[in-house]
Amino acid sequence: MLAIAGGKGGCGKTTTALGLARGLADLGAAPLVVDADLDMPDLHHRARTDRTPGVAAAADTQRPGDIAQPSGRFPGVDVLPCCAADTATAAALFERLEACRRPVLLDCPAGAGPDAVVPLRAADRTVVVSTPHEQSLRDAAKTAAMARQLDADPAAVVLARSDGSTEPAPLFDCRHIVHIPELSEPPLETEESASRHLQCAKTLFKRNI
Repeated sequence: MLAIAGGKGGCGKTTTALGLARGLADLGAAPLVVDADLDMPDLHHRARTDRTPGVAAAADTQRPGDIAQPSGRFPGVDVLPCCAADTATAAALFERLEACRRPVLLDCPAGAGPDAVVPLRAADRTVVVSTPHEQSLRDAAKTAAMARQLDADPAAVVLARSDGSTEPAPLFDCRHIVHIPELSEPPLETEESASRHLQCAKTLFKRNI
């Protein structure tokens, strides 16, 4: 299970989660993207699904993946939106999803607060998302440190709106860096973004797909 996390809202976590999921679907996997942001859930908007059923409903079933909705935007990608779920319900669901026999991506809340701990505790690894700006990098580094403390070590760093001149590897102690350039169109609508997310998906899941 992979947590998609970052220090700032708007840095590109949901875009990264969906971009990686689309790449996995292109590789023949059956990815499940779960909205783990209890306070500001917006995955359903970006994936073009209904807001319900979602996390709360899935927590009450024996097979939570069966509640997932197919994305209306990306064929082969399933989504569990977040609606009216509390922390305990979400934590119980994330724990059960560890046994899911498909790639699971958790679209995490921003920052390093208590809400961000819940999905990171369940995850095996983390993709840290940031922009190349100094404050965003600092906040993302705090998230990366927390992920390590929770045994969800950063597997990759995605820099959104990056021209490639920033080298964040020493800050995050992570060798796999993905630069997503500033794009004139919405990132998920471009071949450039799709190609970079696909390569990242291949690296992250090469042992599992």
